[in-house]
Amino acid sequence: MRDFSRDISALALNTATLGHNVEGAGAGWSPERTIDACAERGYGGIVFWRREIGARAARIAAHARAAGLTVAGLCRTPFLVGPLAPQGRQAVMDDVHALIDMAAELGAPVLTIVTGGVQPGTRGVTDSLRLVTDRVAEAAPYAASRGVRLALEPLNPVYGGDRSCLTTLRDALDICDAVGAPNLGVAVDVYHVWWDTDLPRQLARAGDRILGYHLCDWLADTSDVLLDRG
Repeated sequence: MRDFSRDISALALNTATLGHNVEGAGAGWSPERTIDACAERGYGGIVFWRREIGARAARIAAHARAAGLTVAGLCRTPFLVGPLAPQGRQAVMDDVHALIDMAAELGAPVLTIVTGGVQPGTRGVTDSLRLVTDRVAEAAPYAASRGVRLALEPLNPVYGGDRSCLTTLRDALDICDAVGAPNLGVAVDVYHVWWDTDLPRQLARAGDRILGYHLCDWLADTSDVLLDRG
């Protein structure tokens, strides 16, 4: 295992670590200030959230390059399904395309997909995962044309109702297999998948389809399932 105690140049800071992805939270820093702080501390890359970028993707990308940082990824697409998704299929796909364009303008090679929760009017997760598969299949060719890879991120089952009907790496890889797009893979976040007894087998199955790996642990006494992380 690589020792990062003296050299973190292989790591990218996800700005969610600073709370910038949550309205009214975080340090209130501009993307440029965050980039400079990461560069000063020796990070090699940075991952932004869409709300930080707005219409300034090209300018932010230029600042990162000048600081010697790689924009390693962008979080995240709109929810594809579920109660928090945009209303209607076309609205969902239009927003997905807009985020693909943002990733391309940032020079971010990977756009993370968080699927959204169970589709209203359905039961369980099976129908919702079918819808996710269909919408990812529609988005993948456009992402490929923009030089962007898509990474399906399964979330902890506690989010199943509203944020993610996709809760296992197995189901994420099943979607990848069904879609069959070379620019589609998975993002693995320790916080979300640590509990899964099938994880070692699914990681081996994923192979080079792992497009992102998040170091973020679950606390035994977690009290806020979104923000209370180790």
